[in-house]
Amino acid sequence: MDNLDLMKQLPKNSIDLIYCDILYGTGRKFKDYQDLKADRRIIQDFYTPRINEMYRILRDTGSIYIHMDWRISHWIRLIMDDVFGFDNFRNEIIWKYGLGGSGNKEFAKKHDNILFYTKSNQYTFNLQYEPATSNMLKGKMKKMTDVWEVPTLNNMAKERIGYDTQKPKSLLERIIKASSNEGDLVADFFCGSGTTCVVSKELGRNYIGCDIEEKAIHIATERIKVS
Repeated sequence: MDNLDLMKQLPKNSIDLIYCDILYGTGRKFKDYQDLKADRRIIQDFYTPRINEMYRILRDTGSIYIHMDWRISHWIRLIMDDVFGFDNFRNEIIWKYGLGGSGNKEFAKKHDNILFYTKSNQYTFNLQYEPATSNMLKGKMKKMTDVWEVPTLNNMAKERIGYDTQKPKSLLERIIKASSNEGDLVADFFCGSGTTCVVSKELGRNYIGCDIEEKAIHIATERIKVS
């Protein structure tokens, strides 16, 4: 169903963590869905009521991560500042993925943007660590920064289930571990292939997944069954 319709049915202050890999504004017709155009009015009209609902249903101690790329990140940031407040902006996470890329008259674009906001100053945050890359710190762990080097899923990956724009489980594990605890309720209102729900289940969280495409719901449901 349409995620706006679902969110209007949910009680306020009921969700501990929201993660949404939203439409990116490419204007493309993907195999599995139609993306929006990168037009400011279209983006604002579509996302403002949805982000307002996300604010309403998020707990006062909750966190929200909105995932997109360079096309609309500046417009989404303005909406998020208006709804959640500039003071509740925590991080712009840069997801740096893969090698290569094209571009003869510009630098190759090889990252996505994830905006991390909270609803108040009191929120769950579990420090995450990653291996140090410096030779001096080899073998030790360091606090995770806001630049995440996580490979995308290649076509031969066991995790791959044949859904456009599927995100790796390791990316969602970082977010869910950092901003929720066991038994918390995690929601993804653009759930696509269901990665958020699968990882939430594996980590002992409760979850809500929503997508407007029947194919996405079928794939997500089958993945959850076997996870």
